[in-house]
Amino acid sequence: MKKLRLLILFGLSAQLCTAQMSLRADWNKIEMVSRSTATLQVVGNPMLRRGASMHDGSFAALKDLKADFVRYVPWFPYPKLAVAELEPPTATTTSWDFSLIDPMTIDFLDATKGHTFIMNFSTIPQWMFKTGSKVNYPADPNEVGWGYGGGTEFRDPTMKELTGYYARLLSWYTKGGFTDELGKYHKSGYHFQIPYWEILNEPDLEHSFTPEHYTKVYDAMYTAMHQVSPGTKFVGLGLAFEKPHWFEYFLNPKNHKPGIPLDMISYHCYANANDGQKFDAYEYTLFDKADNFLEKVAFIESIRKRLSPKTKTDINELGTFVSNAMRAQPISQEYWNLSASVYAYFFIELTKQGIDYIGESQLVGFPTQYPDVSMINYTNSKPNARFWVLKLIKDHIHAGDKLVATGIEANGNGDLHAQAFTNGKNKIVLVLNKRNRPATLKLPAEFAGAKVSTIDAASGDGAAIESTVKSESIEMKPFAVSLIELK
Repeated sequence: MKKLRLLILFGLSAQLCTAQMSLRADWNKIEMVSRSTATLQVVGNPMLRRGASMHDGSFAALKDLKADFVRYVPWFPYPKLAVAELEPPTATTTSWDFSLIDPMTIDFLDATKGHTFIMNFSTIPQWMFKTGSKVNYPADPNEVGWGYGGGTEFRDPTMKELTGYYARLLSWYTKGGFTDELGKYHKSGYHFQIPYWEILNEPDLEHSFTPEHYTKVYDAMYTAMHQVSPGTKFVGLGLAFEKPHWFEYFLNPKNHKPGIPLDMISYHCYANANDGQKFDAYEYTLFDKADNFLEKVAFIESIRKRLSPKTKTDINELGTFVSNAMRAQPISQEYWNLSASVYAYFFIELTKQGIDYIGESQLVGFPTQYPDVSMINYTNSKPNARFWVLKLIKDHIHAGDKLVATGIEANGNGDLHAQAFTNGKNKIVLVLNKRNRPATLKLPAEFAGAKVSTIDAASGDGAAIESTVKSESIEMKPFAVSLIELK
């Protein structure tokens, strides 16, 4: 009897080690046409400054990616790299200074040349808000200053200071320069075309705005900036959290001044590990939180379709977080593969919901600056698994591709997740392993000889490993992402 129990346990153990599943794709059953584009965000920080260790590798990777709708965000923790007027104007002086801001911004514009991008100088100069005392900022531009953001009430309730700042900022990059508050002209020589500008970042957090207040800010900034660059479209909200009342208010045209368009909205999601949680549990927590977010997206989409159906959606910060304890330690290869797998899952499910732009966060992170969301390995400046999964998706799956009925027969085992696409020339299946254990995927006979591109622990900081289907099955290593392509 004891020997029999051991044999049974051994058999169960073998099944757990390598689960076997079968792919089903009905190419004749078109479920929808994709309108989704895979992209990313680039947050300005010291590692993207010229001469920094991550600068060259990061911008080279961005240029090689050739992505559209990349979001560029100089952000408040580094005020000297994000704010062009750090001190309020006086009767005799202004503090306009782009010397630290321009190099990084120009490098971004060069790396995305020929592609659509979204600009967002998200940080409002702190002096524009009422505060009990002056809010200081680090003298060293590379020193983080988390205390610089915040403030809820403008010192100028007409918002002319606010709109004047952003109109001049936009003029600097599109009109060759601007005239400051004292009538002095500042020449840049730049005449870039900026296709999209996102108005602020996470106003529900950074300034604790209400939807009513933010909507007034949006309308005022749109009016001033549209006069400077009539061809620029604008993105609203950029919310940290998916709060339905924000969407109900902002997406209702009746709450805006006449003539204010609602071109696009944006919001964010980070599937985070619970504090104190060990890595063994991450695979369940991160995907569970992803599913919870996807339910909220469905509700938000119902609001958008009801109030402003022509408005597009950009979910432009999608990432995962480790626990605080793990963030203080070197981050493992297993985590990067897990995070990459979560993005592939987001891409599939958000594509099914008709989301226009699906943005991974973020190109560069490093210790003290959200290392767990970096797409570049901060120890060697090479693109990591998160970058390569984005590139794999971006290069092969596009808006206009058709999604066909797809399933994985696994007797209730949900380890693998897949979606099949066709563009009339190729049949493509994107499949990911949600678990930290291998799985075997049986393919339909038609996929014999198909090309397989895989990102997993074996690919490390390298591009996808390419192979050919030589048998009826492929192996999916823990947290692997594979793209199977049949021409």
